Amino acid sequence: MTVSGPGSASSSSGGSSSLPSSTISSQDFLSLLVSELRNQDPMNATSVTDFINQMTAYTNFSQQQSINSNLSALAGAFSSLVTLNSVNYIGHKVEAKTDTAELANGSATFGYSLSAAATDVSITIKNAAGKTVWTGTGTGDAGPNTLTWDGKDSDGKQLLDGGQYTIGVTATDAVGNSVFNYSTITGVVTGLDTSTGAPTLTVNGVPVSVSNIIGVLS
Repeated sequence: MTVSGPGSASSSSGGSSSLPSSTISSQDFLSLLVSELRNQDPMNATSVTDFINQMTAYTNFSQQQSINSNLSALAGAFSSLVTLNSVNYIGHKVEAKTDTAELANGSATFGYSLSAAATDVSITIKNAAGKTVWTGTGTGDAGPNTLTWDGKDSDGKQLLDGGQYTIGVTATDAVGNSVFNYSTITGVVTGLDTSTGAPTLTVNGVPVSVSNIIGVLS
């Protein structure tokens, strides 16, 4: 715990001293207090009020350390619980919010949600380098829509499996207002990664945050 001047106390010369801004234990805190009492000037002793204030500061400091320790333990337990729950997704087919899909068996399927029916839906697909490889149009139904891309670029060249591609959707209604909500992919969860802290699932070869899972389909 980092303590930055929890309070001031009268010194043997009648001045004040404060705890340095550093990481100390409750035992260090108490030792400083006892040392001050032992070395005080009998003719200018610490007043009862100052002593009570110092003891109160010690009590608050000790309680804060206990709270921090308990919070750390709770955070660790919660993290373990989240990881355990995330493991349960493995082997299941899920729908997740993301704009990236992996090209497999010559195609990639994206989903996208619209808040209302669209009169114009333009779609772009970019490769991992951010280059647009395909443009086209999509359906404009209110709610979920699906686009299955055949893996060919705008020149008709079949791209290789294994690459990750990002979809961009522009959907507007009759008066030009955007009705696009979010894009999704659907696939089987094949892995779990907790190396970055927040659990990440692998869906069709694409990393997806657990918080972005919006449905379990099977």
